[in-house]
Amino acid sequence: MTSIRHNDGVLDAARDCVLAYGVRRTTLTDVARRAGVSRMTIYRRWPDVRTLVADVMTREWVRVVAELDMSDPVRAVVAGVRGLRAHPLWRKIVEADPDLLIPYLLDRRGATHEAVLRVLEPALGDPRKARAVLLVAQSFLLSAPTMLDPVTLDELDTELAALLEAYL
Repeated sequence: MTSIRHNDGVLDAARDCVLAYGVRRTTLTDVARRAGVSRMTIYRRWPDVRTLVADVMTREWVRVVAELDMSDPVRAVVAGVRGLRAHPLWRKIVEADPDLLIPYLLDRRGATHEAVLRVLEPALGDPRKARAVLLVAQSFLLSAPTMLDPVTLDELDTELAALLEAYL
């Protein structure tokens, strides 16, 4: 039997609730109802909505990374930044609940960081470069919208590619 902690039905329900209501207004009761399981079933694995949402974020964003063609790391990183930036869950969290991202920026690496590093390290051949590239990509993902006007996101993504080409 698959652990509910990795149950796509529960994670899908949580994603749908967050997209509909935002993290703050989503309850485990909402998720249980949408997933068709009991609330206690969810509480056995996830103590709160934030823990469940962290698992949803990891699943969704690792999927974006898993689809990247690492034969060209520069293109892959730029595509990953674009893919995450366009992801509906990313957009909802950045717009409605950006405080969820703070621990992953200031305090610790998350499971998504670890997954990205597992992809970048073999492609780049150096753990230091993989971490530097991840930090640069993360800054373009998070802060690019603050740098718009007179430039566009596409122009900034072109600059990201130029930076990575020069570095790698």
